[in-house]
Amino acid sequence: MIAYSDFEKIEMRVGTILEAKVFEKAYKPAYQLQIDFGEFGIKKSSAQITKKYPNPEILVGKQIIAITNFPQKQIANFMSECLVLGVVGDENNVTLLTTDKPVENGLLIS
Repeated sequence: MIAYSDFEKIEMRVGTILEAKVFEKAYKPAYQLQIDFGEFGIKKSSAQITKKYPNPEILVGKQIIAITNFPQKQIANFMSECLVLGVVGDENNVTLLTTDKPVENGLLIS
């Protein structure tokens, strides 16, 4: 169990994917994403979501949920600045957490 104060430290925010491309140098199949978090800026992320989303173009314009206050992480030659959240299903297939209606980029999930 964690304390509520621990949960409050995590910044989960809504962002819109601006760009998605195949991450050629990733060890496991992944995409490089650029995500707009409104007043919190545009952040990059590496996401292993290729099984459920086989074409990166279908991700552009999708609003997703990500943790935006983790330290940056280098993955191959790419610096990931946020952690995109998803539901891990059978065979580690990931379904992105999204909003069901459009909202302002950068809003905090609580």
